[in-house]
Amino acid sequence: MTRSLWLDTAPAEARRELPLPSEVDVVVLGAGIAGLTTAFLLAEAGRSVLVLEAAEIAAGVSGHTTAKLTAQHDLIYHRLASRFGPAVAGSYGTSQLAALDWIVDTAAARGIECDLERVDSHVYTTDAAQTDTMRAEVDAATTAGMPAEFVPGDELDLPVDAASAVRFRNQAQFHPRKWLLGLAAEFESLDGRIIEGVRATGIREGTPSIVRTTAGAVRAADVVVATHYPIFDRGMYFARLEPTRDLVVAGPSPLTVTGTYLDADTHHSVRSAPGGLLIAGGEHYRVGDHVDVAERHERLVTWARERLGMTEARYRWSAHDMSTVDGVPYVGRYHPRAEHLWVATGFGQWGMTGGTAAGLLLRDLVRGEENELASLYDPNRFSLPAAGGLLSANATVAKFLAGDHVRALMAPGIADLPRDKAVVTRHGASMVAAYRDESGAVHAVNARCTHLGCLVAFNNAERTWDCPCHGSRFAVDGTVIQGPAVRPLRRIPWEEKNND
Repeated sequence: MTRSLWLDTAPAEARRELPLPSEVDVVVLGAGIAGLTTAFLLAEAGRSVLVLEAAEIAAGVSGHTTAKLTAQHDLIYHRLASRFGPAVAGSYGTSQLAALDWIVDTAAARGIECDLERVDSHVYTTDAAQTDTMRAEVDAATTAGMPAEFVPGDELDLPVDAASAVRFRNQAQFHPRKWLLGLAAEFESLDGRIIEGVRATGIREGTPSIVRTTAGAVRAADVVVATHYPIFDRGMYFARLEPTRDLVVAGPSPLTVTGTYLDADTHHSVRSAPGGLLIAGGEHYRVGDHVDVAERHERLVTWARERLGMTEARYRWSAHDMSTVDGVPYVGRYHPRAEHLWVATGFGQWGMTGGTAAGLLLRDLVRGEENELASLYDPNRFSLPAAGGLLSANATVAKFLAGDHVRALMAPGIADLPRDKAVVTRHGASMVAAYRDESGAVHAVNARCTHLGCLVAFNNAERTWDCPCHGSRFAVDGTVIQGPAVRPLRRIPWEEKNND
């Protein structure tokens, strides 16, 4: 099954075909963890809030994560302390622990059942030569106020040849869709409104701002963009975010795992789930890169079977992540001149606490209150390490822009395309992305992403067209699945007599 475990095990009534209000205090775009947390907190503070979601609650990144609730974000504390100093590492860690505690406290106070349990979190290495790196992370993390400790590899309850590990005590894991459905219900009890199936297509900033959507326009004093990738082309986010995807499988296993685990070398991830299931993640790649995604999923299944005893991959899905050039999310004013347009993005695989921390910060910023974390997460910050990352990220984009055109010119034509296969090729004067389904029908669309014109690539595991430049994703019929693109790929009528 390619549907996420979280979406499959937490059905909910659709919030569609609801009337769009003409004006509210705040419009929040995106019903993932950052958007709904922000919306709930602002409604709790007395604002009238409308949440618009293009699909369904948690249908994006929040419903496709491994759902670890931890302030242990790989080996980030030594990196942050080395680049920016111990104070920055401390502020980052404190904000992530505060987010974790807020979820735990709110779930208890509001009675939200979301399979939440406290567990220890671990990052381990199988390379004995990395022991000093692990000890350096412990030192930086404890200096930052984190509950970190060095652990010999043989103390882990995971059947891997770990040499050493960093443990964070008393972290957590949960069911993200159940959490967000519960939070949505609490938000609606505060007169908040959620409308699914509505996509924002544009904005005119002002007092008030006007958000244009597929269901009409709505005015708002403040607009929060929590759409994973910022959908409005301002602020140069396309040049400052790196899109990646991690593969995930879940299935039954006789192995008992009492914590959460991440391999610092391979980035394989493990945690338990209710019903005797284990969740394994890994095999990450850049969105739109020319890799055999289905083969990578099989590699992950093999790893989970051999290392974890997983008897079947009952669920398979992918997690889509955006990373900033310096490793710290962008939360705050959308661009330097913005007064009432806000953004939350770039959580880099740690959106459960990162998105929650963003909501806690945005609550204060939208209300005009001081928050000492504002400068840390400022989307318009600049640093030399970030500048280096920016150059690297955009060199990758340039590589795709050049290489994909050459690849398309050399690709075979559409007429000979086998069933359940796809190609990006030149047809006449156009670049065409074509997929022949299992019935033999060809679905052809313009191959240029509607965001900035990069050529899309086929994802053979999910049967989608993915843009390698900035991470937009489309169905085979061209429908937008994930931004920054807001317009579909143009369909191209295809008949076999059109053959090349």
